[in-house]
Amino acid sequence: MKDFFVVDAAKFDGKPVTTFFALGSLSVRDKKTGGGQYLALTLVDKTGSLEARMWDDIASAVETCSEGCYVKAQGQVSKYQGKWQITLSKMRLAAESEVDTADFVPTTRFDIGEMWAELRGYVDEFKNAELRRLVFAFLDDEEIGPAFRAAPAAKMLHHAWIGGLLEHVLALVKVCRATAPFYPEVDVDLLVTGAILHDIGKTRELSWGSTFGYTLEGQMIGHISIAQGMLVDKVTGLPGFPDRLRVLVEHMILSHHGKYEFGSPKLPMTPEAILLSALDDIEAKMQAMRNEFGRAVAAGKSGAEMTEWVRSMDRPILNSKAYLDEEE
Repeated sequence: MKDFFVVDAAKFDGKPVTTFFALGSLSVRDKKTGGGQYLALTLVDKTGSLEARMWDDIASAVETCSEGCYVKAQGQVSKYQGKWQITLSKMRLAAESEVDTADFVPTTRFDIGEMWAELRGYVDEFKNAELRRLVFAFLDDEEIGPAFRAAPAAKMLHHAWIGGLLEHVLALVKVCRATAPFYPEVDVDLLVTGAILHDIGKTRELSWGSTFGYTLEGQMIGHISIAQGMLVDKVTGLPGFPDRLRVLVEHMILSHHGKYEFGSPKLPMTPEAILLSALDDIEAKMQAMRNEFGRAVAAGKSGAEMTEWVRSMDRPILNSKAYLDEEE
């Protein structure tokens, strides 16, 4: 097992480290002062990512290392503009025998099998047999089902770990089921169907292995349009599926980002679509906040201080519970 993880950076301030990483990104850049080139890298393990720079002797590293591979790196940890980074003196390609992949791929803290069984249980409870038939057509698909269980929900922002998509969807389903009784206009089975299928396109938009990234299809089309196509394909294979239900489910997929500027082709226009969009946004933001609180503590903050600027939210955030606990 690795003896240094990204989350431990604050404990190694100013100290040299030699350890293994997955290479998230690598680019060769010209030095501003002239006189050659340097490497800008992102080093990744299961606890997060760390920016790195390698200023000298980069030729061998460029020739042998590429994004997604495992590397053995030697360097010194320091803070730059409020963020931890590592300045490398050496880096080489790591042999498979030198690494344990469990050290590099972040994985949900929950049991995937138990989450999957719980999700299927909620679908079993549907009163609408057609929606039950549709959702199980996805969950029982030989390709989609396993990908749904394994996929992250994002490359970086929220639930960016193996099983993250399933974790996000299951949490959203629970929130939808708990919230729907307050709004009698909402069809619960339809809402939960939207919660389960809204991000199904991420099973093809994202790639996961030693690092997380985007497939070519994901970059060119995006998960919303991919999911729309997957829905149409499934409905085509379900004889007699009501077209009105198809339109309502398709609308939830196309509108779940809530605004045009957030990538939604349509704005939410039904009770289920409006509620799904709002709850999906909340669920994703709450997990993103948990991530930021964890990063702040790992960076040496007390937990009761404002975080650094959170780019995805356009603001810093405060852990109010930690803030109040500190006073006590």
